[in-house]
Parts: sequence; C-alpha cells; structure tokens
Amino acid sequence: MTSAPPTTSSGRRLDLWPGNAYPLGATFDGVGTNFALFSEVATKVELCLLDQDGRETRLALPEVDGSVWHGYLPGIGPGQRYGYRVHGPFDPGSGARCNPAKLLLDPYAKAVEGQPRWGQSLFSYSFDDPTVLDETDSAPDMMRSVVINPFFDWGNDKAPRTPYHRTVIYETHVKGLTRLLPDVYQPEARGTYSALGNPAVLERLVDLGVTAVELLPVHQFVQDERLVASGLRNYWGYNTIGFFAPHNEYSFFASQTGHPHRAVEEFKAMVRQMHSAGIEVILDVVYNHTAEGNHLGPTMCFRGIDNRAYYQLSPEDPAYYWDSTGTGNSFQAGHPHALQLIMDSLRYWVTEMHVDGFRFDLASTLARQFYHVNRLSTFFQLVQQDPVVSQVKLIAEPWDVGEGGYQVGNFPPGWSEWNGKYRDTVRDFWRGVPATLGEFASRFCGSSDLYQDDGRKPFASVNFVTAHDGFTLHDQVSYNDRHNEANGEDNRDGHSDNRSWNCGVEGETDDPEIRALRQRQSRNFLTTLLLSQGVPMLLGGDEMGRTQGGNNNAYCQDNEISWYDWQLERDNAALIDNVRFLTRLRADHSVFRRRRFFTGRPGAVTGGPGELGDIAWFRADGGLMTDEDWQTPSDLAIAIFLNGDAIGEMDTWGRPVRDDSFLLLLNSFWDPVEFRTPPRRYGSSWKVILDTRYERPSEAKGTARPGRPYSLLPRSLALLVRTGQPK
Repeated sequence: MTSAPPTTSSGRRLDLWPGNAYPLGATFDGVGTNFALFSEVATKVELCLLDQDGRETRLALPEVDGSVWHGYLPGIGPGQRYGYRVHGPFDPGSGARCNPAKLLLDPYAKAVEGQPRWGQSLFSYSFDDPTVLDETDSAPDMMRSVVINPFFDWGNDKAPRTPYHRTVIYETHVKGLTRLLPDVYQPEARGTYSALGNPAVLERLVDLGVTAVELLPVHQFVQDERLVASGLRNYWGYNTIGFFAPHNEYSFFASQTGHPHRAVEEFKAMVRQMHSAGIEVILDVVYNHTAEGNHLGPTMCFRGIDNRAYYQLSPEDPAYYWDSTGTGNSFQAGHPHALQLIMDSLRYWVTEMHVDGFRFDLASTLARQFYHVNRLSTFFQLVQQDPVVSQVKLIAEPWDVGEGGYQVGNFPPGWSEWNGKYRDTVRDFWRGVPATLGEFASRFCGSSDLYQDDGRKPFASVNFVTAHDGFTLHDQVSYNDRHNEANGEDNRDGHSDNRSWNCGVEGETDDPEIRALRQRQSRNFLTTLLLSQGVPMLLGGDEMGRTQGGNNNAYCQDNEISWYDWQLERDNAALIDNVRFLTRLRADHSVFRRRRFFTGRPGAVTGGPGELGDIAWFRADGGLMTDEDWQTPSDLAIAIFLNGDAIGEMDTWGRPVRDDSFLLLLNSFWDPVEFRTPPRRYGSSWKVILDTRYERPSEAKGTARPGRPYSLLPRSLALLVRTGQPK
C-alpha cells in the first residue's frame, strides 16, 4: 500500500519528482521548479516550503547524485518561499556542524526574504554550553529563500563594453546615493535600485563623465547582531549570505508589493537603464567570507549544509576556522564545490543580471588555496579559462589581513587592481612629504614598476585617492585624525594612517584662507587622479565635497553621516565643474589615457628638429631632471611634458594616434614657485587651460614661453597645452 502524496498546509497536493542535479538552486521552467542542493556530509535533506504565515511543509529530497540532493515540484513557481533542513553529523571537533533544527538558506537562492531575528534559535549550540547541540527551531526567526521568475524582457539591452583606458569609475552605494535625492519624487523609492536607474541620477553621472558605477555590495547580506543590538546597521554590506540574490532592503518593488522575488526584476531594470545611458555596472563582491562568522557564529546556510566544504578550517583543530579576512571565517576557495559556487555566481550576474564586472573584496583570500597566497591558484585558473567571466572587468582589492596578504602588483594578467600605493603616494606628495617625487612619478605614469614585467598595461592600475573605506576627499583635507565616535567603539576602529592634512585646523572652519587652501588641495587631488595613466576611480560625492564629519570607517552609519547631501551640489558647483572639465579632457585626449607605458626614449617625429621622447621631466628652472635631482628629498616641484606626437599606438583603423602635447606643472611646496617652460624644441608657446589657484577651469588664462616664468601658488598645479610648434 503506497502512502498518500504530501500536501501543503492549505491542502494542496504536492507531487515530488526526481528532478535533476543540475543546475543547483531553485530553477523555475514555466511549469514547475527543480530544487538541487550540494552536501557531501548530509544523510538526508528536507526541502521546506513555507507560506506567507510561516507554515511549513517538509519534503525529503528523493534523489542524490554526486552529493547533490534534488527533486522537482510541478506547479511550484515564482514567489514560493523555501529553505532546507540538512540531517547529518554534529561533531564540531571534526568540522561537521549539521543540525536539522535550523532552517537554512539555499546557497543558490536568487531572492531572499527578510532579515534574521537574532536569538538562541539561530545558533546550533547552547549559549550556556557551546558543546551542547541546540534543537530550537530557527524557522520563525530565519530569512527565507524565494523562487524567482527567470524571464525578463531585456529589450535591446547592450553592454557598453567601455575599454579600460576610456573608463572612469564612480564608487557609490545604492542607498546612500539617492536616499536624500529630492529628484526622486516617490520618497519610498529613494535609496533603492529603482532610484539608481532614475533619469535624474543617470543624467548627473553622464554629465560628470562617469562611464561605470562600482556599487558597494548588493549581494544579500545580514544585519549583524552586534550592530542591531547597538542601534546601528551594516551600511556597507560586507557581510554576505547570498551570492546570487540582490539585497532585499534595496528593493522598492519588493517592499511595495510584498513579493520579495521582484527585487530581481528591479535590479535588472536598473542595469538596463544604466546601459541605455552608456554606463557600466561593476559589483563589489565578497566571496572571501560569509556572514556566519567564527565557530560561535549563527547557522544560517553554509555551516549547516557542509561546513568542511565551504570554510577553511584550522588544520590543528577543525572546530575552529582559519581566518585571513578578520571576520571570523574564510571561504574555502580550494574546494571544488565552493569554487563552483563562486564561478556559478559570477556567471549568473553576467549572463542573467547583465553586470559588466566585479571588484573582489580582499581578493588575496581567494588566492589562498593552501593557506598561502598563490597567484596560480585554481580560482584564477578557472577565471582565465571561463569564456564568460574572463571577458568582463575584473578588479582585485589586492590584500587581506593574513600573512603575506599584501599583493599589490601580483595579480595575473587580465586583472586590474586597486592601487593602494597610488593612493598613499599621491596623498603624501600633496601634503608635502619629502622624498616622494620619484615614487609620485611612477604612480602618475601608471605604476610600470608594479605591472609591466608580466605584460600588463597601465590600466592594470585602478587609481584612487579616496574610497568608501577611509576619509572622503573633503575630510582628507580637513582632518588629521579619525573621528569615529558615532561607531560606538571609543574611536578605536578605522585606519590611523590616513596620510591626511587638515591644512591647519582640525575639522570645519570659517577661516577663509584655510577654506581656500582646502578647496585648492581638493582640486589638486582630483586633477592628479584624472590626468594619471591608469583607470581613475572617484569616490561618489567627492565631486561635491561630501563629508562624513571625519568618520573614516562609516561601515555602520546608515544615516546622514553616509548618505549624500545633495545641497552640496549647489554649494560646490565649482568643484563639480572641475571634475566635468577633467573627465572631458581625458576623454578627448589620448595622451592622458595611454594603452602602453611610457618609455621616455626618443623615437617619434615631433614636427621640429630632432626627436623627443613620449614624456620628459623638468625642474622648475626648465632644466631636465637629473639622477641627482630625483634623489633630492626636499624637491617638491616638477614639470611633466606629455608628448602627443609620440604616443606610439594605433587606433581601431590602424592609424597612428596623435594628440596635443601638454605641460603639467606641480608644486606641493608651502611657498610659491616660478616655473620656466622647457627649451623651444619642446614647444615655442603654451596656453594655460587649468590652474588650481582658480575655483573653475574657465578662469585660468594666460600663455607661457621659453624664458618667461609662470608662477604657481603654494600647493597648486597648472596644465598648459602647446600652441607653438617646436623650434
């Protein structure tokens, strides 16, 4: 006698078919949904269907192939809430942590509903004794996976595919960018994916010259227990639990309709709008760790499914985690199924969500196949061989907190890197630190010392002066010290080595001279960034003087400290003019965005007598820099000749690339400097098109000729274009 088929809490009959082991996750095909979950430690896996009231129906998955448990349910479609209960050993000493009392997220869930409600039920051990199994049902307090509709009308969507050398990245936050933007007329939509695709946002980005937005994490993340208890929130989002699901708190559609799977449609619509404006979408992704923390963390997903497969455990004692991220755990990038999840996730976001690239948080951890950083690890081999992932923008944060984790310059060809050395050197130069001139020259030219030996190009360097982690540009020139009291950690958190300079007064001031100096320093930083070789990355809001009040670690400030104050757009219109001018200058002139490193050697016809190199360096007196000059610690003024006739590249049609020639004068001294232009063979006359003494580029006027000095204020720079041919 056969038993009756299972039914839902409402009496609906469920026919569970064997289904397929691939693809992993919940896959709706228009008729029903296939469910597949990997676990090589499980002895039984239950699929749990939940209704809106939390009532649960449990179905044991009938098939297992290659450690993948699977089943197919006809009639189950988009909007269905579900989770898993994994039966198996609970033996922390051996690294096994199964507990069927805990409802688990699907690692491949494409949408997630809710946030965890913190308490004993989320933990597999007793708070009174960590060695005792806790059997409290976590379902009432747990997030839920949701089946999505994979079908979406992309229309004529086309990836912009902006070449690296033409790319200008704008690092920003989905919520922070638009939470206070009055042009988004529905207040409930502000701070969402929908607002990010609003024409008011797109018009601003296009006008600013941005070609790509780099979004802080949008993978589903968890609001940390500690922060929630303190009345704070995880604003940045570096606490991922779902590598396939767009974060649900950023969805206007989901909040308005009560259908969590609609977050996926909203994200796709945002990407489609960005692409229509010619803007790429790059995601900051956190595959190095998860929100489950250390051995005392909650059991929400990976830990309860297959702890040994997904996490790097201590070789000495598998009850503990090996942590190179500072978060309590490190993802096991050396395990085949953990690697599969990472690669499947990356491909999903490219093929199904149409994103254009990724910035990998603490990317050195992904190279730790056997605890040591290895640029030839399996992860990088898989990326290089993958026909989808290898073709999008791949940007590494080239460090983690483990031994040997600082790997700037050591990632494989095909990767670009956040160049922390660029940031530090440019900050030091403009605050007048002695003996920085030589390294400044290298960073300005694309850091060939870091990237050229392995065949990479200048665009391997993602140049930045400020980023989400640290001071904003306004605060970089206004504070010497961090002011993170609002974070509730007695101002102990955040970087202490900011390499900042407050220009004489800590914090805000009404002193007109200090304010003018700070504004000039801001223009110096932005000009240096946008005229350097490599890929420039602007921190969102820097163009209008956004401040965090000296907080250099605003990870938990989901409030006005971090949200963009759009009143500043009017108050600092002149600074925006500078950025707009510089991005257009960069777009119009190949000499500022070369695809090859400078050689410094003669070899291009210049139109004048003799041949000049593609770049030349001059003292303030107009003489070429000597080896001795480069070794002079006190020298903080230099002129850079950029030869537009010696770029040495071909355009798309095989024609030599030619451009104007420019002279960049830089003075980070505390005194004015009189610059003399180079000899006539470099140019007989020059026109000033930018001088940071002025608030706006349009105010810069004048010409310069050999023998006629051009005076620069302290802490300032000027850009001149050649108007008279060499003689």
